[in-house]
Amino acid sequence: MEGTIVQVNISLGGLPKRAIPVGYVNALGIEGDRHAHPDIHGGERQAILLIASEVIDGLTARGYPLFYGAVGENLTTRGIDVRDIRIGDQIRAGGALIEITQPRGPCTQLNIYGESLQYEIYDQRVKQRDHTSPRWGMSGFYELIIFLTRRVIYDTNQIQDATDEIRTNLKCIQKMMRDEKR
Repeated sequence: MEGTIVQVNISLGGLPKRAIPVGYVNALGIEGDRHAHPDIHGGERQAILLIASEVIDGLTARGYPLFYGAVGENLTTRGIDVRDIRIGDQIRAGGALIEITQPRGPCTQLNIYGESLQYEIYDQRVKQRDHTSPRWGMSGFYELIIFLTRRVIYDTNQIQDATDEIRTNLKCIQKMMRDEKR
């Protein structure tokens, strides 16, 4: 699974998010991004929201007035088949290694684009984390930042699977960091 980051988006809270030229990341997500309801959105396990441009393009073709960033995603990607994404998958995005934590459960704020949008992108099977749902991946996925090699997430424009080598290196680096603290 390999793809491209088409756009990085932030907002001061709520929808839509706007494109930024360079995205800097920390443990809680893209710097400068805020949440209108921090008790529901955000936090380490929902640091970043990823949505495929193909999903947005398909919904736009069906008449929804969407654009990249409209549904609140931080990363708009191209070339990743969201049907193949699973909870626990690790993806390298620029200088960050991120892990898929859960599908996004869309909220009523999306109704500004049409009251049926939520039902187009999410169903009970997705809520139950059933990847065989025809709507799997359409609402996007939340990610946890598990490692940063550098703070820039949008410099290489590449997003790809984390290989076993990256995971092994990550474990070694984490162990060294723990040992240094002792």
